[in-house]
Amino acid sequence: MSAERELDAAGITSPALRDAYRRCRELNALHGRTYYLATRLLGAEQRPAVHALYGFARWVDDVVDDVHSGIDEKVAELGAIDARLQAALAAGATDDPVLAALIDTVHRYDIPVQHFQDFMASMRMDLTVTDYPTYADLDRYVHGSAAVIGLQVLPVLGTSVPREEAEPAAAALGVAFQLTNFIRDVGEDLDRGRVYLPADELAEFGVDRERLLHARAAGHADQQVRAALRDQVRRAREHYDRAWPGIGMLAPRSRPCVLTAYRLYGRILDLVEGADCDVLSRRVVVSNGRRLAVALPALARAVFARAA
Repeated sequence: MSAERELDAAGITSPALRDAYRRCRELNALHGRTYYLATRLLGAEQRPAVHALYGFARWVDDVVDDVHSGIDEKVAELGAIDARLQAALAAGATDDPVLAALIDTVHRYDIPVQHFQDFMASMRMDLTVTDYPTYADLDRYVHGSAAVIGLQVLPVLGTSVPREEAEPAAAALGVAFQLTNFIRDVGEDLDRGRVYLPADELAEFGVDRERLLHARAAGHADQQVRAALRDQVRRAREHYDRAWPGIGMLAPRSRPCVLTAYRLYGRILDLVEGADCDVLSRRVVVSNGRRLAVALPALARAVFARAA
C-alpha cells in the first residue's frame, strides 16, 4: 500500500504533516528491515504513527552512532534535539518534519511524554558509558532505550484489555528485542568501544572486555566466550517469555504484526545458537525466505482480523 493511502486512512490531510510522515516512513523502510516488514501487517491507519515513532528513534540513534563526530559535538546535537522536542511538545507544533510527525502521533494516541524523556536520557548515556558492571546497570539503560519503545507503540497498536495491563509485556518485548541486538551485534559494538553485556555475568565464565576483543581480532570465539553468550541468550529468551502473554492482550488486528516481529527476532537467537554463539566474526541475519515464510501467513491473519 502506498504512503498516500496510509495517510488518507489515518486522516492526515495537512500537506506539511503528510510530508513529515513520508519522511519517517522512508527512514523506517531504509534502516529497519525487520521492523518495517512487521509494520506492513498493521492497519493502514496505524502505520504512519509507527513510522513517526521509529523515525524519531532512528534520528537520535544516528547522532549517537556517528563515527565522524566527537563526544562534544554529539552532546551538543542531542541537547539541541531534546530542546527542540520539548519546545515542540509544549507548542504542539514544529517546522522539523520528524518532530512534526512525532508530535502529531503523541497527541493522536495520548502517548506519555515521559517515555521520550527516558529515551533521551538513555541516548545521552550512550555518549559516555561504554561498560555495564551489572545487569542492574544495564537495565537502567535498557529501560530508556528499549522498554519505553514498546510503551510508546502500545497505544498505536491498541489493546483488548486496559492499557496498563498490557504495559509490562510491551516493555518486556522491547527489552527482548534490544537484548537480541546486543548479542547479535557484540562484535560491531566492540568496534565502537562499547560492551552491552553485564561485566559481572561475563566474569562468571572467565570473560572480560579483553577476552572479547581477542576473540574479535582472532575471528572466532573460544569456549568461554560462547558459554557467556549462551547465558545471555537464556536471559533474552526469558524476556520473550514475559512478553508472550501481551500479544493476546493487543487489539486483534495488531496481533499478526507483533507476532511476526516476535518470531523474526526470536529467529535471530536461533541463528546465534545455531552458530554455537560464535558471533564475533560475523553478523547473523534472518534470510529473506525466512522473513516471507513468517510474514505471509501473518498477512493472511491480519487481513482476516481487519475484515472481522
